[in-house]
Amino acid sequence: MPEPHIRIALPDDDEELGALDRAAWSPLHAVVPRERPPYAPFFDERHRAEDHLVAELDRRIVGYVRLGLPTPLAANAHVRQIQGLAVAEEARGRGVGRALVRAAVEEARRRGARRLTLRVLGHNTPARALYASEGFVVEGVLPEEFRLDGAYVDDVLMGRPV
Repeated sequence: MPEPHIRIALPDDDEELGALDRAAWSPLHAVVPRERPPYAPFFDERHRAEDHLVAELDRRIVGYVRLGLPTPLAANAHVRQIQGLAVAEEARGRGVGRALVRAAVEEARRRGARRLTLRVLGHNTPARALYASEGFVVEGVLPEEFRLDGAYVDDVLMGRPV
């Protein structure tokens, strides 16, 4: 099984990443409703191409991870945050998510970060297990932070040094 190729996203990846993001939408990780046409661009002023790492298998984008700053504060500039991760259904179980998390750690380090954080829904046990296996620890829980499909869901805060 080939390893995914990880690279920085390019502006031309916008349409393909948007389609992947819509296809990967799930109530397991989404706190916003499924997007309906007309679709907004995947990249915008807050989420630029260079803030994304993409995974390719057989020259096709099969996943992405979005890295951002958790706040605009200078005092928090040493931290990067995973603000989205998606893997195409057909590529799951092939190490794509793990490769993206590892690449995000390396990219955060390259950009001068000391810490990498993320937020994950409490009921998303596959993602929580992946993050824990890559050195992330639970640093806080916001109980019943979201109401999704009639159920209250915790927001779990995780982090690790880079």
